[in-house]
Amino acid sequence: MEPCTIPFVSNAARTKPRTALIVSADSSFRSRLDEILTGLRWQVRAAAGGADAWTQTEATLPEAVIVDSWLPDLSCVEFLKEFRSSFPEVALLSADGALTGEGPRGPHRQELLYALRRSQETASAAWNTAQLLPTDMLVPLTSAHAQSRLSDGCPSGWVADESVKNPRAGNVLATHNVAISKQKQAYAEQQKPLGAEGRLPEFVGEAPCMLEVSRRIRLVATRSTPVLIEGPTGSGKELVAEALHRLSTRNRKAFVAINCAAIPEALLEAELFGHTRGAFTGAVQGRVGRIEVADGGTLFLDEIGEMPLSLQAKLLRFVESGELQRVGDNETVKVDVRIVAATHQPLSQHTQTGTFRPDLYYRLAVFLIRTPALSDHLEDLPSLIAHFLEQMGREMPLKQIDSTAVAKLAAHPWPGNVRELEHVLERAAILAGDASVLTAREIDFGLAIN
Repeated sequence: MEPCTIPFVSNAARTKPRTALIVSADSSFRSRLDEILTGLRWQVRAAAGGADAWTQTEATLPEAVIVDSWLPDLSCVEFLKEFRSSFPEVALLSADGALTGEGPRGPHRQELLYALRRSQETASAAWNTAQLLPTDMLVPLTSAHAQSRLSDGCPSGWVADESVKNPRAGNVLATHNVAISKQKQAYAEQQKPLGAEGRLPEFVGEAPCMLEVSRRIRLVATRSTPVLIEGPTGSGKELVAEALHRLSTRNRKAFVAINCAAIPEALLEAELFGHTRGAFTGAVQGRVGRIEVADGGTLFLDEIGEMPLSLQAKLLRFVESGELQRVGDNETVKVDVRIVAATHQPLSQHTQTGTFRPDLYYRLAVFLIRTPALSDHLEDLPSLIAHFLEQMGREMPLKQIDSTAVAKLAAHPWPGNVRELEHVLERAAILAGDASVLTAREIDFGLAIN
């Protein structure tokens, strides 16, 4: 990785603390730099992409902006070019210290270079000691095992514990060990421009069905084409919608989500289209609807299959004309939004039974993206477990997981999909109390099974 640094020209008279903005989709890179710069008495902010970094910089000017060599939403080269154009006083610094413009050459620049160098050294050390499985699931390699097991992708010195007899769990554990070696490549891979087959940072795992989701997102993200996301509950449909917005040209505008199943039918129309004062009982003042709030951005209609037929007709008129009429108002308002809808229901079948308007369906389903059930990409289970445990470790002591727990998770049918997995792991972490390792005893599926 070759991150680049853009230090702002420092004002000697400036008394406020030095502030650095780290721009990277890689949370581990941001975390390492944050820790090092904080130790050097910098205040650190973070952005996961170029658009977010730009917004933060316009709001509050930092003294330094550290930009990773790959951004998930913008070309790093184009970002730096436009950034330099908008902030002509900014100097561009590469990781090796090459200065490509006028800028600070004092201790602040040296601190930034030191932090970058230390973060890279820390990354190298982390990869050399990385273990996704706790040590009780791994046994040292003997000389007789070494060559054959290393060729299977296991890290040097370790092999999966073959005492786990559950065939399904055994496959998962083998995949988990392969994931260890893959993690060593993940950091470098994240710095490369992702092609049509690459995984987006919102998603975890390398199963073909998940890579297909990323591929389809990239194909349609930059267009204004309406997208319908279909998939079972808990399979990540909102993540797909957020990725579509992030990669679109509308990413500087609002992303507005509304769950059509969570709002009573009597209020849903006013929530979507807005209303005037006195339009109905309790409307003591006018209100702008969610569609208008999303003007210029993306409107995400979750559980669109739950929308009443009467409201479907009004939504269809808006989709066709781009104009809406607030409840109680005679005037129309022109709004430009990109509509992304999601459902766990087979809407194409509902159009035949009359519970969903066919004309609205074909307007919304111009481009289809289907999110798979967790049971369809169970090979990603080890990566998902590691991901959720790492997430929980930001708010509580980091937990590990043993072979008995992984075997129990692997044998579960996962009717609630990835969301259920997240909740099961969170419940297990709570049940474990002060224990650092999750076992099968803490894996509780609640009412999902008897």
